[in-house]
Amino acid sequence: MATGATIAELDRRFGIPGIAQVVEGNGGLPLVKIATPAAAGEMYLHGAHVTSWKPAAQQEVLFMSTHSLWKDGVAIRGGVPICFPWFGDKADGPHAPAHGFVRTKSWQLESIEPAGNAVTVSMFTAGDESTKKWWPADFRLLHRATFGPQLVLELVVTNTGPTSLRFEEAMHAYHRVGDAVKARVSGLDGVAYLDKTDSYRQKTQHGDVVIESETDRVYLNTQHPVALQDTVLHRQIEVIKENSLTTVVWNPWVEKSRSLSDLGEDQWKQMLCIETSNVGNFAVELAPGRQHMMKATVRVTEL
Repeated sequence: MATGATIAELDRRFGIPGIAQVVEGNGGLPLVKIATPAAAGEMYLHGAHVTSWKPAAQQEVLFMSTHSLWKDGVAIRGGVPICFPWFGDKADGPHAPAHGFVRTKSWQLESIEPAGNAVTVSMFTAGDESTKKWWPADFRLLHRATFGPQLVLELVVTNTGPTSLRFEEAMHAYHRVGDAVKARVSGLDGVAYLDKTDSYRQKTQHGDVVIESETDRVYLNTQHPVALQDTVLHRQIEVIKENSLTTVVWNPWVEKSRSLSDLGEDQWKQMLCIETSNVGNFAVELAPGRQHMMKATVRVTEL
């Protein structure tokens, strides 16, 4: 955890008066707060985790659990966690942290810069002794988030070692909805997916995705946008992606929510995850010295 003095120093170095501040957030964790006429947003150094995006004249777009734990070594529940370098459980490491190790460690703030009517916040982390006990690779990982009329998320992986890397990655975005049962996700009709609630059996999507039970699906070979229609909040959230070949749709439903102490029994109704990703057989191979960038652009329009 950063000290108050460290947070103050970060604010002196990177803050933009009247636009961006580095402040003490929940649990004393350093937080970048953005406030412009175009949008408000929040991004923690813990996990380079975006926890809020509210474009002008719109309601909050991201869901945050009221039971989230705000402390070192624990993932924040909600917002946009970054999953890297594996997704879910590590295939050859049953005791490794789920969804990798970068979402539970403190990143470094690289820059806060105006970008037209938006603000771009860049944070990075890299391989060190704490990561190499789980994954021996040398890497640099940058998360660049642009808060404006659109939310643009870019994840840039650089292979800084002498051998090729293979990794999975996901922007595990929790979208806030009025009622998950009444929401619909379009853009995946006819797409094959792996059903994680049914022993990873491969199935085909027919029509829109609707939430009728625990839903945990990896849609395969997807490059096109998807849209979340929310008739309760009267809006559509569109996710447009680049260099991503899988889309994960997740809602824990009742029983799974009860088992997650940082979520709570009823909050599944207010969330639906649409995850820009490269996972499973679509994991990324990256040669030494090369970079890979995955990007998601989120837009909100009224219904």
